[in-house]
Amino acid sequence: MTIEISKEAKKQAIASIERYFQENMDEKIGNIAAGALLGFFLEEIGPTIYNQAVVQVQERLQTRVMEVDLEVHEDEFGYWHKFDQSKSRR
Repeated sequence: MTIEISKEAKKQAIASIERYFQENMDEKIGNIAAGALLGFFLEEIGPTIYNQAVVQVQERLQTRVMEVDLEVHEDEFGYWHKFDQSKSRR
């Protein structure tokens, strides 16, 4: 699966890479080189991050599914129970 980002996100990511190099590496990286580096990160490291996100979503969904009975549970055969309670109050 190829990980793709929008043109706007790609533009911002390239600008961020260029700034990172300028401020932390004491050298400039050109737009084309920054784009290539971004492509490398998306292809090489992107799937790891994506897969971890999928695992986290699965865990959250499984937790929610396990709790659904607590959220939507209805007591059964309660019709007569309400009448029995009113008799005991008298």
